[in-house]
Amino acid sequence: MGKRVIIIDTSNEIAGDGDIPHPAIGSARRMQVSHPELQHHIMIEAVENHMPQVIIIDEISTELEALAAQTIAERGVKLIGTAHGNSLESLIKNPTLSDLIGGIQYVTLGDEEARIRGTQKSVLERKSRPAFKIGLEIGNSKAWAVHPNIEKAVDQILQTYRLENQDH
Repeated sequence: MGKRVIIIDTSNEIAGDGDIPHPAIGSARRMQVSHPELQHHIMIEAVENHMPQVIIIDEISTELEALAAQTIAERGVKLIGTAHGNSLESLIKNPTLSDLIGGIQYVTLGDEEARIRGTQKSVLERKSRPAFKIGLEIGNSKAWAVHPNIEKAVDQILQTYRLENQDH
């Protein structure tokens, strides 16, 4: 691969348990997290001190970690990580993790814009670029969905909300 890769390994699920990383991670550098509540600090430290091209994170579960992931992505570092939820839609609705997929906000449209869009004046929209470009939903070992463009997928889900709300 030839990339500078850092693995943020909070629970030793990626690089193995113990002082010596599992051989499967190759030349990637592992940064262990001694206290899970400090994972967001380690994520930022990895970018500031090690200049990675890719960061792999085993689970993003707090608002601070989601903000750190967003910061990492904005600095041009590729991000591979997991966030637990039932679906992409559940991440959109989760205020703790929604920044991973761009976050959402209510926007008030002018009369003309609402008419052009054929919608109400108050709508939900994605507020920024997602930390991840691609998403993979794993329902179980036999059911999964790939979202090759998270921005587009989130925007389509929010558009569906607008259409459903207008029908009621």
